[in-house]
Amino acid sequence: MTKVEKVLLLLKNMVYESTSPQETLKFAKYYRSKGLKVLVILWGPMGVLLAKRDKSRGSPKYDNSVQECIDMGVEIRCCQLASDMIGLKKEELIPGIEFICSKDVTELFLEYTEENQLVINF
Repeated sequence: MTKVEKVLLLLKNMVYESTSPQETLKFAKYYRSKGLKVLVILWGPMGVLLAKRDKSRGSPKYDNSVQECIDMGVEIRCCQLASDMIGLKKEELIPGIEFICSKDVTELFLEYTEENQLVINF
């Protein structure tokens, strides 16, 4: 059995009334605290909203939790295509979050699957 070393977390639904954003961030912190390499991909027009700095609407406020993840060494990437669709600009992202193109996301799916690493979709 292959030992899991990397975790890919995918968030597609940034709905404030949903637990998906909270679960994604909690899972990211937990796996990182276990010493695993954690990559969070925010994709789809709703998922990328988690990357937006100073969100003025919704509760709970997620910016601090996102920053905690980044400070722990969790990598967070935001889908460029979905961001373009909703007009989210690089300067609006929480510092430490970078854009990723869709092609690179598809490659990550293959990479993590081939290596028998953990992939969780929220």
